[in-house]
Amino acid sequence: MPLVLGVDSSTQSCKVVVVDASTGDVVRTGRAPHPDGTSVDPEAWWLALNTAIEDAGGLSDIAAWAIGGQQHGMVALDADGRVIRDALLWNDTRSADAAAALIAEFGADELAARTGLVPVASFTITKLRWLRDNEPENAARVAAVALPHDWLTWRLRGFGPENPNLDELVTDRSDVSGTGYWSPATGEYDRELLISALGHGAALPRVLGPAEHVLDDEGRRVGPGAGDNAGAALGLGAEPGDVVVSIGTSGTVSAVSARPITDASGTVAGFADATGNFLPLVATINAARVLEATASLLGVSLDDLGTLALEAEPGAGGLTLLPYFEGERTPNLPNATAELTGMTLSSTTRPNLARAAVEGMLRGLGAGLDAMRALGVPLDRALLIGGGAQSEAVRLIAPEVLGVPVEVPRPAEYVALGAARQAMSILPR
Repeated sequence: MPLVLGVDSSTQSCKVVVVDASTGDVVRTGRAPHPDGTSVDPEAWWLALNTAIEDAGGLSDIAAWAIGGQQHGMVALDADGRVIRDALLWNDTRSADAAAALIAEFGADELAARTGLVPVASFTITKLRWLRDNEPENAARVAAVALPHDWLTWRLRGFGPENPNLDELVTDRSDVSGTGYWSPATGEYDRELLISALGHGAALPRVLGPAEHVLDDEGRRVGPGAGDNAGAALGLGAEPGDVVVSIGTSGTVSAVSARPITDASGTVAGFADATGNFLPLVATINAARVLEATASLLGVSLDDLGTLALEAEPGAGGLTLLPYFEGERTPNLPNATAELTGMTLSSTTRPNLARAAVEGMLRGLGAGLDAMRALGVPLDRALLIGGGAQSEAVRLIAPEVLGVPVEVPRPAEYVALGAARQAMSILPR
């Protein structure tokens, strides 16, 4: 009965699942919280990872492991393997001007062709440019750049300031495809873009293929890991034609594609997946918290918000919520605010406001599906996951707004399960 361990190091917490590789059953779990904020000391992730692994029974009987994690976060290391500054996370929008500067220098069409991405504040390349322009002394110290799951994998394998072998940094194609300096089409780093962003070259993690592995300091096999969206798709068993709609802290629409996708408008990010396919993705900053904010405004629970929403007719009597409470990533409006329009004496009711919140959130995600359709991505079925998917109102209204059949898999830690599934695939045959 070999056991494997999968990790989801997300924005909010670290989740660990231990899975029986012979049956696929989850036999143990662990969890630990992460600090709030858009700029976080990676050491907090490392402490949480160790706590969650201990909570899940430790590594002593584990045959293989892999880590999935939040994408894009900038972990800058010096030559001694020390973290130089807090990591800027995907939801940190301070590098919006840096994104605009990179587009002005290279052009959106050129960047999309070279990397599958048009820079926005979320991507790692923009954070490196921000570092160069705002903290030049820190930028000059950067010897290596890693993503959150890369760095945690490196640490758990036995590396770090006490053993600073930067050549042992590894990543996978799904996570590295969100940096802005790697090409999903060629599978190679674009070092010219890295140097343009940071101001000089730096070591980058070796990109492992889906079937490759490395070893930790105890000789256990370690998978390449994955970005969180690719990890979820792997955990769900998503295939071409499937689109995964995740409603959590952020909202994401990611579709499995057999071919690389390029969108010079920047609406669709042309990521890779964890299996050798591609994972075009649209992300929104505003998702489940739109429902939380509206429920708080109305003084009701989330369940009661859903009940109110289902009392209203489709269209909410003309009441429309543009839910950009925290700016937005797609469309790229980092300084936008939310707007409520269509208010009349007859439309401004509690049920209509509740319905407008659900429809507004789903329309933001539905625009992502529309953008993928325009690029020829096949969309046959939507898999609705995340905390927001547990709302009955969301489940019932989603097919109307998204325009495809919707299935809601049972709640599970799909990113961690995807990492565990990857760990199973690298066990000795």
